[in-house]
Amino acid sequence: MDEILTQDRLYQGLARKLMAELSSGRFKAGDRLPAERELAAEYNVSRPTVREAVIALEVQGLVEVRVGSGAYVKRVPGKGDVPGFNITAFELTEARLLFEGEAAALAATQITDEELALLRSLIDEIAKENLRDGGAEKADRAFHLAIARATRNQAIVDTVEHLWTLRSTSPESALLHEKARVAHVKPVVDEHTAVLDALAAHDPAAARAAMRAHLSAVLESLLFATEERAMSAVRQAADAKRARYQAI
Repeated sequence: MDEILTQDRLYQGLARKLMAELSSGRFKAGDRLPAERELAAEYNVSRPTVREAVIALEVQGLVEVRVGSGAYVKRVPGKGDVPGFNITAFELTEARLLFEGEAAALAATQITDEELALLRSLIDEIAKENLRDGGAEKADRAFHLAIARATRNQAIVDTVEHLWTLRSTSPESALLHEKARVAHVKPVVDEHTAVLDALAAHDPAAARAAMRAHLSAVLESLLFATEERAMSAVRQAADAKRARYQAI
């Protein structure tokens, strides 16, 4: 594949290539980009790489992703447009998987009964938040930060807190998490309970495995949230709901 796709991360190289295609006139404003699977085959990259690249272009206002329809060119890059990349939701979750897994293992060696009780109450709050619209996920954040504090290491607390802050401050990450909320992807109570059970057993290996399993599932849910079939299902559900209201 072109050298352009071997620089930086693959999605960044693909985003640069797509920007060049837009500038060259291959695609014009209003055109629909080829389907995800077609772009993956054309550029010899994975479909998640295509999704990350399209999200990068969407953040820069070059394309518009329409639910259940695909990505459309919003405008052609001008001379002043240069690729700008922030931390993606996939990168962020990979970092969390590596870092928070070890944090959970350390927390398991010294977590107190009071801290375990707090985690139980936060799981109950996660379940309640899942029933509400909007997806604030405040209890989810509090759950992970409570585990970080149980490590008795302020550097770990600061790092975990920073990783959570990046979810909303990095445009690419914020956009994909918003797409996940639209697709009704929410924190899974059973996964958090498995982490709690391992911590309560004071088993570092089990706590590490449970946290890594949880965050691996988060990665999978982010992939699902950007699947065309998932977006199509959301659109169909919304259409059906509107039809029911109109019939009343």
